[in-house]
Formats: sequence, structure tokens, C-alpha cells
Amino acid sequence: MELTVISGKGGTGKTTIALALAELAKDTVKADCDVDAPNLHLFYRGKNIKKEEFFGEKIGVIDNNSCTACKECERVCQFDAIKDGKVDPFKCEGCGACTLVCSEDAITLKEVKTADVYITQTNKGIISRSKMEIGSEGSGKLITLLRSNARKFAHSNTIIIIDGSPGIGCPVISSVTGSHAVLIVTEPTQSGLEDFKRAIELSRHFGVLIFACINKYDINEKVTEEIENYCKDNDIYLVGKIPYDDMVLKSINQLIPIIYYEDSQASKAIRQMWDNICQHLDCLNQ
Repeated sequence: MELTVISGKGGTGKTTIALALAELAKDTVKADCDVDAPNLHLFYRGKNIKKEEFFGEKIGVIDNNSCTACKECERVCQFDAIKDGKVDPFKCEGCGACTLVCSEDAITLKEVKTADVYITQTNKGIISRSKMEIGSEGSGKLITLLRSNARKFAHSNTIIIIDGSPGIGCPVISSVTGSHAVLIVTEPTQSGLEDFKRAIELSRHFGVLIFACINKYDINEKVTEEIENYCKDNDIYLVGKIPYDDMVLKSINQLIPIIYYEDSQASKAIRQMWDNICQHLDCLNQ
């Protein structure tokens, strides 16, 4: 069973909630697919039991011994990455157009390392995660690898909690594809609502079960009501409404999941939300 936690925009509290749900699940493996800002591992003690390099991009390389300086490659490059027989690696997108027009076959595409991929054994189980190279972009292939690594440690009753990226881009698509259920975390702001709708549209395209959670619902009850009505009108399971809680900031600063603060109102709401999610997941298993 795979549950992916996403959000239409950043800053909604997605990772805080994904972490809390992973703690509440009895048997879980965690996959940190928010590859541009992976931080689940910061909340645990542990060690890396496997590390591998990931090559997710390609850049053009010019063989100056074969190059005749015809500059056809320079003219065809849409990214201004080639000048005077040299390729700027920060501009090259690896599209390969230059290799097609080079009559001397002087240009090849070279794979470039974009991330280190880790399997981390923590005091609370396995985390599949990565660390991007500076300036690299998160890719669907990297997300697919992280999810594949997580599955290797999952059993029949294991729930894989996937912390996806915000937005609706390639990393999110790769996180959602093939998941059994998606929890979309939103906030009661106008931008939060609009991005929430886009995340729903994306998730529906892939035919996954959709849950919704309104975080900090009490900061704008008018927009919260709009989100609730939208969920009702579109048959979206609203499984949780979490109040604003200063204890959440404390939990982040202390690197302790919010569910371990007994007096936290957010903790109580997340625990109730997890019970609601489990009821639906049990039905999915039947």
C-alpha cells in the first residue's frame, strides 16, 4: 500500500503531516520524494546502508579534434549553450539537437551525475532518499528509483509513506503514478485553493483515491468553507481539518514529530485524520 502526500503549493505543512502519518502507521517505509528539499531524515538517528550515484541529465560534449567550426550546432541550440566550440554546462538542456546537425559527428551527449541516492536505516525504519547536486533539477526518473528502493523493504502489510513535491510538475506526477491513495494538503488561502484544484485534477488523471486535508483551517474560515464545499461537490474525501498550532513550530525546531506533543491540538487532529484515512484504506484492501 502506497500513500503519497502532496500539496498544490509549498508551505502548506505537507512534510510535517507526512512525517506524523509515518509515525502513526504501525509498519511503514518512508520515501522522501521531495527531492529539491528532502528533510525527513533530519528527524531520525540512523546510518546510510546503501549509497549510489544517479545520472539524470545529459550535456553536449564537443570533440575539438573533429570539430570544423561550422557553427551549425551554435545556430540550432535554442538555449544559447554553445559558443566558440564550447558547451556551457549550466545552459545545456541535453536535448541533442546539436548532435543531429553536426556533419562531423563531433558532438556527443554525456551523462551527468545529478544526485546521490541513499537507503538510510533509522531508529524508526527505512527512509529512501536522495541528495541533489547543486543546480540539478528533480526528475521523474529519480522519484521512480526512490520509490523502487522503498518497495524492496516493504512487506504485504507495509504502508509506504511518500513525501511528494509541491506543485504539479514531473516529480509530483512520478510520485502519484501507481500510488494507491493521495493525500492533498492545502491551506485556506486563495492561492492554496486554486493550487489544490490543480492537484486534484492531476491525481484524478491517474485514477488514484484522493484524500484532502485543510491545514491551519482556522486562519481563514471563509476560504476553509470554500474548500469544504469544493470537496463535497467533487466527491473528495475531506479526512482532516488541522488547526493552527504554535506547537508545530516547536516540533520542527526540536526535530520531534508533532504527534509526540500530547497537548498539541494539531497532534490530536492529525491522529483523528489518520483514523479516517485508515478506514478508507481498509475498504480499499477488501
